[in-house]
Formats: sequence, structure tokens, C-alpha cells
Amino acid sequence: MNIVFLDGASLPSPLEQPALAQRWTDRKSTKMEEVVPALKGAQVAITNKVKLSRVQLEQLPELKLICVAATGYDCIDLAACRDLGITVCNVPAYSAVSVAEAVIGSLFALRRHLFEYQSASANKWASSDHFCVHGSPILDVQGSTLGIVGRGDIGKRVAHLAAALDINVIYAEHRGAPSVREGYVSFEAALKQSDAITLHCPLTPQTRHLIGTEQLAMMKRGALLINTARGPLINESAVIKSLVDGHLGGAALDVLDVEPPTADHPLLLSSLPNLIVTPHVGWASQSSVARLKRTLTSNIEAFAAGKPINVVS
Repeated sequence: MNIVFLDGASLPSPLEQPALAQRWTDRKSTKMEEVVPALKGAQVAITNKVKLSRVQLEQLPELKLICVAATGYDCIDLAACRDLGITVCNVPAYSAVSVAEAVIGSLFALRRHLFEYQSASANKWASSDHFCVHGSPILDVQGSTLGIVGRGDIGKRVAHLAAALDINVIYAEHRGAPSVREGYVSFEAALKQSDAITLHCPLTPQTRHLIGTEQLAMMKRGALLINTARGPLINESAVIKSLVDGHLGGAALDVLDVEPPTADHPLLLSSLPNLIVTPHVGWASQSSVARLKRTLTSNIEAFAAGKPINVVS
């Protein structure tokens, strides 16, 4: 079996060669124009974020399985795969604990202004007249309200951790939904009631720019926004403006519109103390990566043996 990993360096450590691989190619990265040559003769492709389109797939008649090294599979043309008889599988829920902990960590960092006070200890404490240095008001997480957009594995894990901290959890209904399901509040009500909004929904035409100027204005003054899902779920310009204006109390963004971003991206150049930007690593705890690798390997083995796998197409 010829197996090619198109963007192996997207993992923090290498994936070991699968036992079934008679030929194994672990590419650090693959540009769009390199995809077809890289996959010529391969029966199995592994991709994290390298896109596979119909035009490319039609040139790869030997390709039988695409393993997405992630939960989200929006990089794959599923309709083309169905037409061409290519199986697509993903790795659901492998990073739920890691991402959920990243969300809770961001809540603590932003509500307690940890980075501002770290700076104060370095720049103001030695010259202080008192034993302490005060700055932005420190807020407890206990008793706050967290609005969760998306009730999948990650959203539910966030809710579980939040409830353990005595945080009031509410789930937001789909934006524009004609009715509100039991256990949810309307999307607008979630924005208005929450002290923090965290996004855990897929990127679709309906969720693109789910949070923009209008939605930010609905949120409480001083509320927080956390996005560990997909960058285009938010309007980045609107978020920056709301942070500068002081309406949005803080933002923690692990994802951006375009990844990697340009060096002059406004969010990267910002010196706002209430903005945390991390390079799409919320998923990457060591235990999550190990789970991801195990599932990738088992998906290939199960497919070869004709056993059930996490098929998305």
C-alpha cells in the first residue's frame, strides 16, 4: 500500500510509518500545485489542512482512502469523493479535552487579566508604594455565564469543565433558527446574557462571520469572545474595533481567517493587553496528538480489512 502524508509537519511530532505501508512518504508540506504529483500512485492520502478538490481527485484514479488528520474535513471535496468512490474518514473528538482546557485557560487569563498583571510585576511592582499593584478589575469565573455555540464533543466538554467551576452554561441555538430547542436559548439571547461566548461550530456558509459588528454590539459591555474553531466564524476587523472601543472586554483567538497569517496581520501587531492570539494549537496537547496518531493508523488498518471506520463520505 502506497501512503502519502501531505502535511506531516503540521503535527508536533512525526507519525510513524503505518505497518501496512509498503511505500511511505511523509511530506513536511505540500503546495496546491504539488498535490497531484505527490499523490500519483498512492492508494491512501493523509491530510491535515491541504485541500483536495475535484480537479485534483479526478487525476488520481488509484486513490481509495483519504484520512483527515483532524476532526474538521472542510478541506475535502466530499461530493467529488462520493462520485469517484473515494472513502473519507476523520478523527472525531480526539482533541476535545485539549481544546476545552484551552477555552477554560483563556477564561481565567482574560477575566483575571493575567498578562496585564505579569507586565505590571515587571514594570511597576519594584517602584510601588505598596505590596501590590492594582490595574484592571479582577473578575472571578465562578458565577459568570458562558455561552457555547456548538454542542458537539468539544462544546459539551467545555460545558462539563465550566460547570465544575460553578459557571452558568447556556447553549446558543442556530442563528436565525425558527424555533428554539429544549436546552438552548436563542442565538441573540445567548449573546446578550453571556459574560463570555465560545465558538465550537463548523464553518459553513451559514456560520461565516457568525460574530460581526451587529453581534458584538448585542454582547454585554466587557464580555469576552473565544474562538478555537475556525477563523472565518468571526469578522476580525469588527473584533479589533470592538476591543479598541472597549465594548468587547477581551478576546482569545486560536484561529485566524488565513493560516498562516501575513506578518503584518493587525491581530498579530496589536499590543492590546486583553487580546490573546495563539497559532492554532488549542488541539495539540500531547495526549490529543497521541490519540490522533493512533486513530489515523487504526483507520487505515480497518479500511484495508474492510472494517467500519469514521467515514464522512
